[in-house]
Amino acid sequence: RRRGKTNMATEGDVELELETETSGPERPPEKPRKHDSGAADLERVTDYAEEKEIQSSNLETAMSVIGDRRSREQKAKQEREKELAKVTIKKEDLELIMTEMEISRAAAERSLREHMGNVVEALITLTN
Repeated sequence: RRRGKTNMATEGDVELELETETSGPERPPEKPRKHDSGAADLERVTDYAEEKEIQSSNLETAMSVIGDRRSREQKAKQEREKELAKVTIKKEDLELIMTEMEISRAAAERSLREHMGNVVEALITLTN
């Protein structure tokens, strides 16, 4: 039978097979990989430190910009309040809005002043 012959291998055949496995140019033998956490951790730390340096240098600039913006906004608010305080409103209009809308005196007065004393516009705004 042929089965016996195919299972038998000569020494030359075995050596040839070993040679093709070890000397194949396509794939070099794999080296065992070690976990290189030290380099990865160092990379993360240096990235974090660099980001902190950038953030701290920009922090002063950002804070001054925010401070300037806040002071401008505060100034604009004060100007708006001064303008609203100049608006004359009628006591009857104020009481009408307070009773009809069931809101505080301050809220009714604010609405009336924002609408230059026009009771109809103030009521329309409050209902919407």
